Amino acid sequence: MFDHPDFDGHQGVHIFSDAATGLQAVIAVHNTARGPSAGGTRLWSYADPKDAVTDALRLSKAMSYKNAMAGLALGGGKGVIIRPETNFDRKALFEAYGRAVETIGGSYITAEDVGVSPDDMRVIKTQTDFVAGLDEGPAASGDPSPVTAEGVFRSIKVAVRHAMGQDTLEGLTVAVQGLGHVGYGLCEHLFGAGVTLIVTDINKAVLERATSELGATVVAPDEIYAVQADVFAPCALGGAVSEATLPQIKARIIVGAANNQLATLEMGESCRQRGILYAPDYVVNAGGIINVAAEVSGHYDPNWVAGKLDELEVTIENIFNLAAKKGLPTNVIADKLARERLGL
Repeated sequence: MFDHPDFDGHQGVHIFSDAATGLQAVIAVHNTARGPSAGGTRLWSYADPKDAVTDALRLSKAMSYKNAMAGLALGGGKGVIIRPETNFDRKALFEAYGRAVETIGGSYITAEDVGVSPDDMRVIKTQTDFVAGLDEGPAASGDPSPVTAEGVFRSIKVAVRHAMGQDTLEGLTVAVQGLGHVGYGLCEHLFGAGVTLIVTDINKAVLERATSELGATVVAPDEIYAVQADVFAPCALGGAVSEATLPQIKARIIVGAANNQLATLEMGESCRQRGILYAPDYVVNAGGIINVAAEVSGHYDPNWVAGKLDELEVTIENIFNLAAKKGLPTNVIADKLARERLGL
């Protein structure tokens, strides 16, 4: 573990299994300098269980950076559940996972991520209090996806203003990769702003909905990189910007909701050399954890959440300006600022 390329001085990496329910899970706690670690749990099928460990390590580190850059009193953690290959009892699986979260003793607070819903959070809540993203209770914030989508939408506007010198998105084309809760919510914002949408997903039903409701043009998953667009918005899984895909991207701007969009850190410099403005993902997709932080505080205040989204726009603009001034890639600037806030 200590030699793992994505191990970054993590405070704890916890492995859980439960034969009765089929639970196989990893919870990585990266840093708690600013408060208890917080980050969603994802349910996903992995070709190799080692990939789940890699995911947890990378995502938990990104959560530390995300929470620090959002100015939250939270550290970074992430949970990953390997989806059982055979039929399974979902309620029993998440009960077992809730018991696992409880054993860590409050150093990790979980919420929704890919493949996990508020219904699953309610099940986890029966086993532990270290859970957020609930849709019931005195401080319930519900599904954080809409707030994440709004934060990404705001970041696209900042990026367009910085790179293209215009305050409106009307008439622009945005290519959106992935139409989950966040991706589709982002598309709704963009459609309302007069944007032409080109989209892709593996879910045919959601693609049909995007076509009928938002007038979107659908392309195959491997074609989304090369379409003529002003903005490319990766909103699926990580690694969308790689040595193989970057040469295909025609967009001048990359702003999306997916975590770990750069396949390697060096891809940030590759974007810069190609004249592509990349918005560091863990900064622009912080809306969800901002929403969760409001719930964790014990008093959900929508005005506080809105104020934090305003701050997010200022932070993104500051990163763009510093990167331009210093001639460095935006991800390097963001990482430096985040580590300073974490005292690393």
